[in-house]
Amino acid sequence: MATWRFSTTPIGVEAVSSCNALARFIDFSRGRNGGVGGGGSGNKAKQLMRKWQVRPMRRSFSVRNVSSEPQQKVKDPVTEQEESLSTLIPFPLDAPSIASSIKYHAEFTPLFSPEKFDLPKAFFATAQSIRDALIINWNATYDYYERLNVKQAYYLSMEFLQGRALLNAIGNLGLTGAYAEALSKLGHNLENIAFQEHDAALGNGGLGRLASCFLDSLATLNYPAWGYGLRYKYGLFKQRITKDGQEEVAEDWLEMSNPWEIVRNDVTYPVKFYGKVVTDSDGKKHWIGGEDIKAVAYDVPIPGYKTKTTINLRLWSTKAPSEDFDLSAFNSGEHIQAAEALYNAEKICYVLYPGDESLEGKILRLKQQYTLCSASLQDIIACFERRSGTKVNWEEFPEKVAVQMNDTHPTLCIPELMRTLIDVKGLRWKEAWNITQRTVAYTNHTVLPEALEKWSLELIEKLLPRHVEIIEMIDEELICIIVSEYGTADSDLLEKKLKQMRILENVELPAAFSDLLVKPKESPVVVLSDELEKSEGGGEGGGEGGGEGEGEGEGEGEGEGEGEGEEVVVEPADGENEPVKEGTHGKEKIPKLVSEEEVVVEPADGENEPVKEGTHGKKKIPKPVPEPPKMVRMANLCVVGGHAVNGVAAIHSEIVKDEVFNDFFKLWPEKFQNKTNGVTPRRWIRFCNPDLSKIITNWTGTEDWVLNTEKLAELRKFADNEDLQAQWRAAKRSNKLKAVSFLKEKTGYLVSPDAMFDIQVKRIHEYKRQLLNILGIVYRYKMMKEMSASERKEKFVPRVCIFGGKAFSTYVQAKRIVKFIIDVGATVNHDPDIGDLLKVVFVPDYNVSVAELLIPASELSQHISTAGMEASGTSNMKFAMNGCILIGTLDGANVEIREEVGEDNFFLFGAEAHEIAGLRKERAEGKFVPDPSFEEVKEFARSGVFGPYNYDELMGSLEGDEGFGRADYFLVGKDFLSYIECQEKVDEAYRDQQRWTRMSILNTAGSYKFSSDRTIHEYAQEIWNIKPVELP
Repeated sequence: MATWRFSTTPIGVEAVSSCNALARFIDFSRGRNGGVGGGGSGNKAKQLMRKWQVRPMRRSFSVRNVSSEPQQKVKDPVTEQEESLSTLIPFPLDAPSIASSIKYHAEFTPLFSPEKFDLPKAFFATAQSIRDALIINWNATYDYYERLNVKQAYYLSMEFLQGRALLNAIGNLGLTGAYAEALSKLGHNLENIAFQEHDAALGNGGLGRLASCFLDSLATLNYPAWGYGLRYKYGLFKQRITKDGQEEVAEDWLEMSNPWEIVRNDVTYPVKFYGKVVTDSDGKKHWIGGEDIKAVAYDVPIPGYKTKTTINLRLWSTKAPSEDFDLSAFNSGEHIQAAEALYNAEKICYVLYPGDESLEGKILRLKQQYTLCSASLQDIIACFERRSGTKVNWEEFPEKVAVQMNDTHPTLCIPELMRTLIDVKGLRWKEAWNITQRTVAYTNHTVLPEALEKWSLELIEKLLPRHVEIIEMIDEELICIIVSEYGTADSDLLEKKLKQMRILENVELPAAFSDLLVKPKESPVVVLSDELEKSEGGGEGGGEGGGEGEGEGEGEGEGEGEGEGEEVVVEPADGENEPVKEGTHGKEKIPKLVSEEEVVVEPADGENEPVKEGTHGKKKIPKPVPEPPKMVRMANLCVVGGHAVNGVAAIHSEIVKDEVFNDFFKLWPEKFQNKTNGVTPRRWIRFCNPDLSKIITNWTGTEDWVLNTEKLAELRKFADNEDLQAQWRAAKRSNKLKAVSFLKEKTGYLVSPDAMFDIQVKRIHEYKRQLLNILGIVYRYKMMKEMSASERKEKFVPRVCIFGGKAFSTYVQAKRIVKFIIDVGATVNHDPDIGDLLKVVFVPDYNVSVAELLIPASELSQHISTAGMEASGTSNMKFAMNGCILIGTLDGANVEIREEVGEDNFFLFGAEAHEIAGLRKERAEGKFVPDPSFEEVKEFARSGVFGPYNYDELMGSLEGDEGFGRADYFLVGKDFLSYIECQEKVDEAYRDQQRWTRMSILNTAGSYKFSSDRTIHEYAQEIWNIKPVELP
């Protein structure tokens, strides 16, 4: 962090605000011959104002010195904010002054030609005007933190799914009304201007949205904190929906530039890959040679609500020094080779979660993770040293710095901090290890052990040789602890614990422990190759068909290519993000296990199949079992290297303690905590649902609920009030009408606002069970077709079934599900017999902005993952806040939501988490008998009614008792009947609109617990040990 001042020189109001002399030249009210030289900027501005057809303003607009001007308080017609908020704003907060600020940026911070003031140009000028206000508060915030030298939290995440920033920023500043009026004076509508903004393509799933909610809460609650991430040029991908299903194209969010970010060309850090480790005469290690790139900081302001505090999201972009461009090669015609170093550096930040089936893909992913960790820690350490002054006491580092790793992607923070403290700062191992453990904490987002991230030891050793040495030493320290805890008397128990807990998997014990587990040598176990084939997929398989990579939001490709033996792929079960498997996203390859000793004998002529010993007198040629790959278990490293481990929902945290990290929990119970996720009520009610917000404010008597969501519970006492219910229904209908227009524009389908809006929007994944939802719709459609028109109308409530979400590009089974949904919609939506009784719509390119429109319009939301496989979920919280009723399983945060909103106001179905293992065992033993309705719906799907596409692979995943991509691993068939019966209860409740509205009100009232403000308070107090710092 070579600099901490936030300035936009040479552009923006702040660039000239401190210079009164320059301010005289920027005056939009001068006469015809006014301005510099009689025909300068004043005259140009006057002409520009006439082009915009804005009424001439009598007052002048000047860029003023903030400290010399009185601040005017203006009441926002939408939100009334505190007077104190205006004290740091760089211009008066009235609409005319804001309009002048916007015109100033249109003229003097141009990104477009000067001829016209159309929507794109107006958006950028408006955003730059807002950014001026943010920068003043931004600088003041960190000036204050610098002076106080407070402990600060640093949140490292591979994703930050921010959404649009404009409405959120002016909403937090209390300037929504003023900006709406100012833009109206300029001939534009605020809503139309806001729609010009692209969603920042910095994330995909709940992991990134959670991180963004946390930043909003940190700023609002005045906690000293920064976020660190990567600046992805092309994001994950932009989703297009065609008749063939999902297509992926690169995101274009940066093509017109990003008005919110400020590049810090003076904040760059070197990041090294490859090379070698040498030891000098003093025994000190040096990592030398290799490939060096530069990480450059791009800063984005994050304003708090009704507070001056504006914190920072620092995003790293990568590049190579100009001297790495080989001019000689270029002039020789070798153009690609000449720019190779530049391309290799820049591509690190091209794409979020690049495909990793290839070795190059794996290397790129690991480079991304290390770049985030290395650049961020260098920045954090620079800040600590600067604030410490001339005397740096490294023992105080954990008293000033808290590093939170959002999932395992930033795990390399642990060896990187150790490397810096030991090799660069000269600390001893014991000191560095103590500091590291007290500084770092880890949030787990993954339920199944098989889904935890692993990387090839060989790959890390090649890319980060010094870090492997450190990881090996940490592993050795852990072995000492395990041996001390369990002793050596029971060698079988010790071997089991070492196998489960070590950071290094399939790696021999260090020399110091080599005699601990000495056993008599046994003959190698081999197995018939044909039997090996038959056992394919015999483990807890599941997962996508065809062995394709899945995409837990991130969506990773196939597993690490270590070991040539056949393997079983096990699907992840997390709720927030896709664990980055050792190169694979969401899948881990597990070597085949051999349960019996058998001898393989090959026929002498090589023509026949292998036969067992003693048969046909053939020659015996043993076939050895391949050695399993050596891996680094990143989650184990997180647990060992940090002082806290937290789950993200009550049920998830119990699974973490009882199953995922049970051995570690027994060893260090004090490390383990629960921090149930939350979402910001500012973006997810106050700004995205203004109609409902006004109703809540009116009935609770205050707008304090935006900051203190406990006040939402007061709605409970009015749940049966007819006036409230009428207002509630009117607000919902207004939001549904907006959604109707949106769906028509994006999909071409016209739906009825009188139908129930039934929505499932989330990353497409088998464990989230969009397949169960669409099969339920197919069953509903089949039943309708078998009835007369009058019977249909009496039996079924009209529904609009809305889907949204991305399937990772190599996750074939997820893409099949998308294709199936599209085909069902194309058939049902054009069936004249059905009409408005049933519509099926897939919304393309689902993102935060789409969610902000659909969630307020929702009436039923589906959170139907296989129990025990969703860590938490956050969309369920957003839906409940907006008065949507949930149908779901007892999984993730559903459990707590149901407790808070009331069992009668949540539609529950399906098997529970503790039953899942037994149900899978029952299936494997061939004892499961599917309900006839489930068999009927599969047959109907295969009948061709939804088009010529062959759904055998998709339906086949729900059939059989074992095998990869078979055996219904996610229990769609088991829960199908329960789901259908539950949906009948939904129809029954919706017919009684008074009852339904009461349920809706009670969902909003019960959602108070799920504010990210509550979650952040818990992190701050129980993990980070930081305190709010309110600016004077």
